[in-house]
Amino acid sequence: MAQLDVFHALDQGLAAAVQAASPAVVHVSRGHTGGSGIVWSEDLVVTSSFHTPDRTKVGIPTGDGNLDLRDADVIGRDPGTDVALLRVAGGGLTPGKLRDVDGLAVGNLALAIGRPGRTARASLRAIGVLGPSVDTPAGGTLDRYVESDRQVPRGFAGGPLVDVDGAIVGMNTRTLLRGCDLAVPVATLRRVVAELSAHGAIRKGYLGVGAYPTGQGALVASLEDGGPAATAGILVGDILTEVDGAQVSGPDSLRTVLADRPGKQVKVVLIRGGQRQELDVTLGTTP
Repeated sequence: MAQLDVFHALDQGLAAAVQAASPAVVHVSRGHTGGSGIVWSEDLVVTSSFHTPDRTKVGIPTGDGNLDLRDADVIGRDPGTDVALLRVAGGGLTPGKLRDVDGLAVGNLALAIGRPGRTARASLRAIGVLGPSVDTPAGGTLDRYVESDRQVPRGFAGGPLVDVDGAIVGMNTRTLLRGCDLAVPVATLRRVVAELSAHGAIRKGYLGVGAYPTGQGALVASLEDGGPAATAGILVGDILTEVDGAQVSGPDSLRTVLADRPGKQVKVVLIRGGQRQELDVTLGTTP
């Protein structure tokens, strides 16, 4: 009987988690198919960028099993994290409760929730992998690596992964890393939404150089006329080894170091003629 009580409590708890989260899970029209989104504020929804057209319809649950279909426009995208930010006509949406992944552990139960049709759907899973910050092939950064233990169902991309209390841990995505069903964590969503709201895109720092890898760093092969590097006195043939204390091993690591420093003044360490030098450089900004 005690075992039955445990299963009954788990059964009721999972149902309560879905009920708590589902008002913040919306339907997102995607041509002939339907997807999911997460209410972020009274007029903003986050969803999967890969699947979502620039103009679409968002279905807001009304509580009686129907949807209030609203016009919505994408006001910004970040392909690097597969996030699109939608502004929904009329406002009055109900945001969900958010939580950071701190305190979660591999093996904790979680639920993927989607609304590819009129009603909320749930898929039980476990936290399969928790890792540190990771850069994505599309040029974004996830503040934490969060992967559930099995494939996210079709139509759930853009919807939330929630904990057993119904708090949103992240946004489900099927496209960032091949074969990996990830949740873009709340910390990343906060950062990306702030940028998209303010600028319509993720701004990145740039130096204005073309570079090749060497055994020591990134060899400057070309300079943009009037660009940040040329203005600061960097020359073709210089080998860039550090930016603001971060090691540069080649062009890829250089791009990574620059990306989250748009418009900032940084200290660049380089080797010129075998001698170490330091230059202060004000980076440019690119969307």
